[in-house]
Amino acid sequence: MKAHVKIKERLDDQEIAGVLDVVEAATEVDGVRPLNEHVMLHMRYGGDPRARSLLMEADGTLVGYAHVDPTDEVEGPSGELVIHPAHRRRGHGKALLRSMLDLAGGNLRLWAHGDHPGAGALAASSGLERARSLWQMRRSLFAPLPAHHLPEGVRLRAFVPGQDEEEWLKVNSAAFAYHPEQGAWTRDDLLLREREPWFDPAGFFLADRDGRLVGFHWTKIHGSDDHGHEPLGEVYVVGVAPSQQGTGLGRALTVAGLSHLRSRGLAQAMLYVDEANTAAIRLYESLGFARWDVDVMYAATPRSSAERSTTAPPPEPPPGS
Repeated sequence: MKAHVKIKERLDDQEIAGVLDVVEAATEVDGVRPLNEHVMLHMRYGGDPRARSLLMEADGTLVGYAHVDPTDEVEGPSGELVIHPAHRRRGHGKALLRSMLDLAGGNLRLWAHGDHPGAGALAASSGLERARSLWQMRRSLFAPLPAHHLPEGVRLRAFVPGQDEEEWLKVNSAAFAYHPEQGAWTRDDLLLREREPWFDPAGFFLADRDGRLVGFHWTKIHGSDDHGHEPLGEVYVVGVAPSQQGTGLGRALTVAGLSHLRSRGLAQAMLYVDEANTAAIRLYESLGFARWDVDVMYAATPRSSAERSTTAPPPEPPPGS
């Protein structure tokens, strides 16, 4: 069957439903979702008008989907793709990736979730090399948690929707100034997530010093699903204002969030961390986390290890979870 690719700025409801069917089929077979949160939100609600969706069809059947996002003006566009398991090994993945590369002018950073050998082979066949790895780490919430000691004068409270958005955005921007994705979040990005079923302000902790926001730990709970996965807690994002870094606030915020997740009866917690961020990995290992899985970014011109060592560490969490 001859396949062709349609490129669109926005998908209609029928197209979205078709993509979700492909995503669910791939998740069932691969054991990992092929698209991150950012892509799923963009597909449903829209976002940067420069982003594009690519639909691959063969004889009227949707066999694959890809998303290309401008993301970073310095490092270039990023993308993700998925081929329906029933239509793999027919050259569709390579053809869809070629369309993505053409759209991105050859400068594409391709994320593959789960580090599957097939993804690596596909990337290599198109001249892409492994450029970055993102660890998923997990720990049991049945295991003891250390006590959390806040710096003097700091207190924790819950996020208040409609009140704390602007201050949170300022701290998030400062804490992740080195990262163009997390640090560039807008009010719309935040409000989209406040609309999601998983959003719970009681699990969104703000650190306050003298009436000023100085840090936060936003937790997330992934619900049970049709694939037999039990609810899972997530250290969604931890941020500390530059003036408070090195005070132990980040560790205290992390433990406070884990305590909250355990109080909800969850058995496990997870987080994402870039494997180059060795300081963060040491912190999380000291809190009982261990590597569980890996997401890999492939790129046409990956940065050298020397270049990576001169940059600030990537954020926690990644492009999305």
